[in-house]
Amino acid sequence: GVERVAVQHHHAHVAAVRADAARRSGLSPSQVRVLGVEEVDWPDTSLGCPEPGKFYAQVITPGYKITVRAGDTDYEYHADRTGRFVLCVRGQPSAR
Repeated sequence: GVERVAVQHHHAHVAAVRADAARRSGLSPSQVRVLGVEEVDWPDTSLGCPEPGKFYAQVITPGYKITVRAGDTDYEYHADRTGRFVLCVRGQPSAR
């Protein structure tokens, strides 16, 4: 399907996200399941996940929404095409 192609195409992004979710959950990256990879044009450089009080350049930023599951928890990551990503929790970036 379309999704599988996307996952292979964005393999480096997905690998980085899986490693981050694994670190947060205490699991190994191989135990982190990729639920979806979507191409998204974020409205600004916050990647759709602004930190309160922080200024972001109002420029369309192409990237991806990558959803993974570690254990019983789903993690939604917002990424740009350069490999920068943020874990988005309730619309705000999660602390590292």
